[in-house]
Amino acid sequence: MKIRVIGGGLAGPEAALQAASRGHLVDLYEMRPHRSTEAHQTADFAELVCSNSLKSESEHSAPWLLKQEMRVAGSFLLAEADACAVPAGHALAVDRVAFSARVAQRLEQHPLITIHREEVLTLDSDADLTILASGPLTSRPLTDALQAITGADHLAFYDSISPIVDASTIDMDKVYFAARWDKGSADYINCPFTKDEYDAFLDALTSAETVAPKSWEHLPTATNPGAPSQTAPSFEVGSPETRPSEKLNYFEGCLPIEETARRGRDTLRFGPMKPAGLTNPKTGRWPYAAVQLRSENLRADSYNLVGFQNHLKFGEQARILRMIPGLEHATFLRYGQIHRNTYLHAPSLLTETLQLRARPDLLIAGQLSGVEGYTESIASGMLAGIYAAQLADGQTPDPAPRASAHGSLIHYITHAEGKKFQPANITFDLLPALEEDLRKRIRDKKERHRLQCERALAAWQKWLPVPVEAAVS
Repeated sequence: MKIRVIGGGLAGPEAALQAASRGHLVDLYEMRPHRSTEAHQTADFAELVCSNSLKSESEHSAPWLLKQEMRVAGSFLLAEADACAVPAGHALAVDRVAFSARVAQRLEQHPLITIHREEVLTLDSDADLTILASGPLTSRPLTDALQAITGADHLAFYDSISPIVDASTIDMDKVYFAARWDKGSADYINCPFTKDEYDAFLDALTSAETVAPKSWEHLPTATNPGAPSQTAPSFEVGSPETRPSEKLNYFEGCLPIEETARRGRDTLRFGPMKPAGLTNPKTGRWPYAAVQLRSENLRADSYNLVGFQNHLKFGEQARILRMIPGLEHATFLRYGQIHRNTYLHAPSLLTETLQLRARPDLLIAGQLSGVEGYTESIASGMLAGIYAAQLADGQTPDPAPRASAHGSLIHYITHAEGKKFQPANITFDLLPALEEDLRKRIRDKKERHRLQCERALAAWQKWLPVPVEAAVS
């Protein structure tokens, strides 16, 4: 049976490789470069649009657990990420260019994968199965096709992109390398603020001009069953009092920095500018606040501002970001941006094997399915590829076990309370709690998490289908 995969981001290539590694012919479609999106900057496979981090590698954390399960299962993209990792303390960050190149090479060299650089306009095809992994900026023709199949519109939220600075323009006399709490290697550049510097920065940030929404950013009708309809207003940028940022449906897990700042004068200091554990070697103390910079590649010639996604005009960004100590004369290789992300209302539309209830031959993977984050997108693509291969073999797919990180993530998006559904990253809150007697006996949270990870990995290894070709071959 032939399997069609639509989308060359993160989920699509992983799904294609998983299905092909199980002996199935795969047609992989990517519309770039013939047609791009509002957020992509290249036509590369697996382009990392926002940051270059695949989150924590701290043992027994939820992101670590998800990646460990992926490694055990033979995730192809995670193997490539490991191969081109850059120093990032306790996080897995990658060289974006090298990562995309390695993924492209693996796809191009696989004998069962045929790459099509063209836009797909319909979900009808000669393929026996389709995996739709077209991402949060799915094109209008495919959005219309999904609407026709599901009988519902889609939800939307706003996601953002962090700025990147030229490393050679950072004033290294004003900053310092450190890892929070001295854990791991000191791979982050820290820009320390005094209280006066922080107050001035905050005032400038909260009064800055934001970018007026483009026509493509307007919110479509909400699709939650029973939820009120809402559309984005048409407006121009105005004063802070009239700026309609509160009306935009931002995703709480990725708020623009100026939006966070408006929620209180100390919100940033307990969020992306948290100074705790970042001892300044020049003073022996924590700064009042700090901005962290993370390397973009192994050459360390560019750094992104961690958590500094924003929706400000570029001129305003240049002015305000140069108020950060050490960045007074910085050259920015990319400014922050914001874009609309679209996703399905998974609780009402998807099964636990990522099949559309209305069309079981159509699987949804990546952010379109309602997962949030790079690692989560790759993970859902891996599952979709496995499930599609099983369907092509005439089998009934068995959902990933509830106790595992993968199973818990998919269980959430397919069983969440409909009216409050938002995309999800992997967290321990999604995993089943320990038995009551263990919870009473074990008070230490780290020990509880260790036991949850142990249980999850055992369930995952027991569930895994027959091994496929080695992901690191």
